[in-house]
Amino acid sequence: METNNFILLILGMGLVSFIPRWVPLFFLSKKQLPPLLIEWLELIPVAILSALLIPGLVTSGSPRVFTPCSIEMLVALPTFAFAWYTKSLGGTLVVGMLLYWGAGFVM
Repeated sequence: METNNFILLILGMGLVSFIPRWVPLFFLSKKQLPPLLIEWLELIPVAILSALLIPGLVTSGSPRVFTPCSIEMLVALPTFAFAWYTKSLGGTLVVGMLLYWGAGFVM
């Protein structure tokens, strides 16, 4: 690929990544959003995290097969309970890693 085309490609990718983030920020920064919309927007990170985690916890294999009692799911349940109770990201990470490590010895 020619250098000029490569630079244009990088600039274009940066532009299409920047514009969707900048436009809402520019137009909504001086407006008061309705409380219902703010409450709904706060749920988006949880929804994204769930969409990323759940398939890995309850499915396995190359055609994906439903396996609700996988080692990952068995470790995730007490880790989720710890996270819910303590609200500690670092603690949850350590507990999850230790439980997964320990489950590797048991199973």
